[in-house]
Amino acid sequence: MNIKQDNIDKTEAEIIQERAEVLGRAGEKLALALNQLKAIESIIDIKMESLSDPGSKSRRAELIGDINGEIRHYNEAREYAKLRYYYLIVTREAMGFRRHKSVEEVYSIPPKKKPLSKRKDWTGTKTSESGW
Repeated sequence: MNIKQDNIDKTEAEIIQERAEVLGRAGEKLALALNQLKAIESIIDIKMESLSDPGSKSRRAELIGDINGEIRHYNEAREYAKLRYYYLIVTREAMGFRRHKSVEEVYSIPPKKKPLSKRKDWTGTKTSESGW
């Protein structure tokens, strides 16, 4: 091999490495956003359980307000996760990947949560299709 071909091979290897790193960072940022959603969902679940405690009837409106605040926080974090998902797909497409089924399976975005109503008695109804 000559020096020119060595330089071309080196440059190609650097480009491939950089592409892999960019794709990896996009996936990591999305994974972090989805982990944040899970953490917020855990807080919502704990607060929902305390709402069903008979001793919490006097604090019901306050608890519902707290839960709705967490649901708003969850939905905002969900929008951020959707944006990170979009960035990952755009990055993949810029690199020539056209099929994203595996990405959809690994990084699925959960549904939006609905706030609890203060007017109706709480009945233990889920706030989304997949959870509270």
